[in-house]
Amino acid sequence: MTVHLAVYDTLADWEYGHAVAHLPGELRTVALTSAPVVTKGGLRVQPDMTLETLRPADSRLLILPGADGWGGGELADFAYTAREFLHEGVPVAAICGAVFGLADEGLLDERAHTSAAPEFLQAANGYRGAAHYRGADAVTDGDLITAGPTEPVAFAREIFTRLGTFEPPVVDAFFRLYQHSEPEAYPVFAAAQT
Repeated sequence: MTVHLAVYDTLADWEYGHAVAHLPGELRTVALTSAPVVTKGGLRVQPDMTLETLRPADSRLLILPGADGWGGGELADFAYTAREFLHEGVPVAAICGAVFGLADEGLLDERAHTSAAPEFLQAANGYRGAAHYRGADAVTDGDLITAGPTEPVAFAREIFTRLGTFEPPVVDAFFRLYQHSEPEAYPVFAAAQT
């Protein structure tokens, strides 16, 4: 089944790469409109589909990277879609500014989560989840994965674990290889790629 990656102007290129590079199956990009978007790094992306056509039943996972638009509410439709996904039991993975958007939508009020810092989320209008904040690189609570902007490897680790992409020793090897540059982890992770 398909994994959906949300794309929008100022998309943080570095936040989703580790995850999507190693996920099997189809990856489709989804945007608010069919117009191309330009990432923070200047990459021009032509979306595969629009948000209005996305259905939780057609997805294994919705990945929401950070972007400037999360702080101003311009991407609130994606947070609402995340609510629909979570209600239907389909995982959502949010990193950086997207976590702020989910906080604004009230989706963190009852779920363990993390972000750049607790103070970052306090600025979200709908946020009432401070008691559930965890000072961790990435957090999974049921179908919701959250991570701060400096943790794309931990973000990918949580996605792989939640989806069962790799066995736990392989996920551990991935994390040790890409987070800590441990050369002895390479053969374990490389063997799982073939």
